[in-house]
Amino acid sequence: MESNQNYLEDLRLIKKVMEESSRFLSLSGISGLFAGLTALAGAAVAAFPILKGHVIMTRDQMTTLTGTQVTQLLLDAGIVLILALGGSVYFAWRKSVGQGLRIWTPVSRKFLINLMIPLITGGIIITILIHRGNPEYVVPSMLVFYGLALASSGKLTFSEVFYLGLIEIATGLLAFVFVDYWIYFWGFGFGLMHIVYGLLVYRKYR
Repeated sequence: MESNQNYLEDLRLIKKVMEESSRFLSLSGISGLFAGLTALAGAAVAAFPILKGHVIMTRDQMTTLTGTQVTQLLLDAGIVLILALGGSVYFAWRKSVGQGLRIWTPVSRKFLINLMIPLITGGIIITILIHRGNPEYVVPSMLVFYGLALASSGKLTFSEVFYLGLIEIATGLLAFVFVDYWIYFWGFGFGLMHIVYGLLVYRKYR
């Protein structure tokens, strides 16, 4: 009986080592919740204090935004991004410490590379769009390239990350078609979907 228990314990240990060597397991569902709530808060700030409630805007209306409003929107998006990334790193570190996992491994480095290549590419394209006066395509591009980043890195971690990436890509493509409703797509893709993802991951993996 004791030998069977030792055998099962050895199998669990082998499984843990294999998972750690092939997948990045430190992602936390709480970070998804935090990112989603932060994105919704950022959307609310953009919709009311900055845009004064004009949440449905045509391309012509977007081009009439003042320099101050554009700066405020970019600052709002930047703060949301910094808080979301900072929260993800913190909660991943906290989970790794709690479960005795190493957060910086060859797999986590590969995960980060796969994540950053689409994000950096998207950031360059978004900068070009802003410079050329095409603000209506900024949020759709953010959603699509963020989705590509998640889909690219999703195979190295929980499968939910991959599927979240597909949803973000689809949301971004729809936002390209219905550009007047960009703030709703922002709230849905970066806000609501992150909250749903966070709840699922937290419930399944803790």
